[in-house]
Amino acid sequence: MINKDFFKALNDLETQKGISKEFFIDALEAALTSAYKKRVGEAKSAFVKLNPEKNTIKVYSYKVVVEEVTDPDKEISLEEAKIIKKTSKIGDIIQEEESPKNFGRIAAQTAKQVVMQRLREYERNKILSEVSNKQGKLITVVIRRVEGDNVYANIGMSQVDGVLSKADRIPGEKYSVNSKVKVYVKAVRESYNMPYVQLSRTSPEFVRELFFMEVPEIATEDIIIKNIAREAGNRTKIAVYSTRKDIDVVGACVGQKNMRIGVIVNELNGEKVDVVEYSENPVEFITSALSPATVLHIELNQTDKTSLVIVPDDKLSLAIGKGGQNVRLAARLTGWKIDVKAKSAVPSLNMNLDDDTNDNLPEINETIEPLIDIDNLFEDGAFDDLE
Repeated sequence: MINKDFFKALNDLETQKGISKEFFIDALEAALTSAYKKRVGEAKSAFVKLNPEKNTIKVYSYKVVVEEVTDPDKEISLEEAKIIKKTSKIGDIIQEEESPKNFGRIAAQTAKQVVMQRLREYERNKILSEVSNKQGKLITVVIRRVEGDNVYANIGMSQVDGVLSKADRIPGEKYSVNSKVKVYVKAVRESYNMPYVQLSRTSPEFVRELFFMEVPEIATEDIIIKNIAREAGNRTKIAVYSTRKDIDVVGACVGQKNMRIGVIVNELNGEKVDVVEYSENPVEFITSALSPATVLHIELNQTDKTSLVIVPDDKLSLAIGKGGQNVRLAARLTGWKIDVKAKSAVPSLNMNLDDDTNDNLPEINETIEPLIDIDNLFEDGAFDDLE
């Protein structure tokens, strides 16, 4: 079988789409072999060979040389084998070219199906690869449609839409068709036809990428983001630090006249963002994390990473936050369970504290003597709501 047009089509695919002929050859040979054996019988040992250089498609049958033939479809006697090849011996494989009748039409149909299938597979893999490169990045998308709880957006590829589920949308946000929004590509998964792309505006990583975009010192790694705790639509706390002493990490993230943090807050639709300087000293870190509240004293239990924080009576509600949000985010940010108490609630705490200063905060390398019965304070599950 010779078909120059067929091989020309393969050459055109290689030239126009950059798909190598070899991508099709193996699949074509397997499919044509299967089609041929269905026609002549599965018991027959045969294979189809394509030669793009000579523009040929040939069918070969083969048999094993044996002393006594028990399966004529797969075996040949030594005497018959020597007629085909004089040097034949027992155990050799004798191969002959076949001239199948009326196989051309079947071969053409099979080849077309295989090429189309491989083309779809190639396009799907190409799209998946391109989309996968966007995972973990901040991109701008165009809203296509809103269906129920899902918002579908074009991610810059005509065939693929990303999905913003209800859980991945900032509460209260409204989306209109053809509007542009920034999103974080949370996940890319292979599906039957096209990749499934999960987008998010509620992920802490969305905030991380916004800071990378707006704060050059973070992009250059002069400032490092240690951790982010977020309740989307309400408040975010982000801990940052630098190994360079000449950098004001909080000031750099906020920017002159709040320019940098203002852009981020606007993108988050007014969500409050607290920039906290990270410290390896847990006392300092917890104190900063509870900002804007004033902290008078902190006691740590290193064994189970719990802390008792004493604040002025008039700052208790500020330290805890609405619905416990401030202390809850501070706990997530620092990795410490935090129990906040007003100074008056701990009368046995014999300290000479000034409500307006943190000067009495102990350093972590000091021995912190228990000033109250810690076990009694913690026994009522004070931290259960911070899990």
